[in-house]
Amino acid sequence: MRHVCPCAGGAGPGVSERVEAALTALDGATVTEGTVDWQGRKTWYRVVGPPGRSSGRAPLVICHGGPGLIHDYLAPVAESMSANRTCVLYDQIGNGRSEHHGDAPAGFWTPELFVEELQALLGHLGIADGYHLLGHSWGGMLALELAVRRPPGLRSVVVADGFASSRTYREEVGRLVSELPQGIREPIERHEAAGTTNSPEYQAAVRAFYGRHVCRARPVPAELLRTLQYLDANPAVYEAMMGPSEFSMTGTLRGWDIRDRLDRVEVPVLLVSGRHDEVTPRAVEEIQRGVLGAEWVLFEESSHMPHLEEPVAFREVVETFLARQSSPGETAVTPAGRG
Repeated sequence: MRHVCPCAGGAGPGVSERVEAALTALDGATVTEGTVDWQGRKTWYRVVGPPGRSSGRAPLVICHGGPGLIHDYLAPVAESMSANRTCVLYDQIGNGRSEHHGDAPAGFWTPELFVEELQALLGHLGIADGYHLLGHSWGGMLALELAVRRPPGLRSVVVADGFASSRTYREEVGRLVSELPQGIREPIERHEAAGTTNSPEYQAAVRAFYGRHVCRARPVPAELLRTLQYLDANPAVYEAMMGPSEFSMTGTLRGWDIRDRLDRVEVPVLLVSGRHDEVTPRAVEEIQRGVLGAEWVLFEESSHMPHLEEPVAFREVVETFLARQSSPGETAVTPAGRG
């Protein structure tokens, strides 16, 4: 997502404190934080487990989007699911509490880097033998990148609002922009062409796009505001991988296309997206066609954030899917949480 916060003002007082409190007061849930050292880099993580006991279920590793966001806006997923299953949140390299590399060249930020990071995290936590992945947006693309490598411990993948081809995504976002009212569309097109995307007029138009196709919930959830405000102040990874905006994809992901590798995925896959999503049904359908047996749930009242726009329905859909993937007598590998 482009670093233009979809709000006129700030996120309100105590946003980060509220997120912290929500995660540490989950009916006595076990919360562990730490860092994993890998290839001379450091990645921060948080493990949220069922209160006082093992769930007996394989943990769910949650991958945030962006690229360049932080885990905060996905914290509600961990909140809602950790009563019955251990959940792992983390900030990807270059973001949030993980190590930053502000002087790294654009070519440093590749999908392979983040796959290596995810593999290191799984190994560090001792869960590489049994886990599920849930990735949102770019995080869903990352989850697919791991899935096509057929890691033996991967049980299933949930791709939330992700796509398989950057070209298709660009075409569809362009179409959505072309369908905007002229008062929104014209400033976007004019400032994109002129390279003046820092203009307040441009940013106001982008906020209007966000309100239609990124998050339609009102008020905008505090966790999302917190995340986008972080991105406003720390755009390096986003700009290197995406580009100056959602509408002008010039970064290292511009040529990304996993469609011809999707037939390598051997685990169950659930696709979720919103009717009004910037990742349109056409983009999601390409994953469904490529992955044998992939399921797809389209949330009619959502855009790019169904976990925030229709949270109860989202949780039920994901929990039902994960429960079906659990084999009789499944024994969870409880994350060790080594710091």
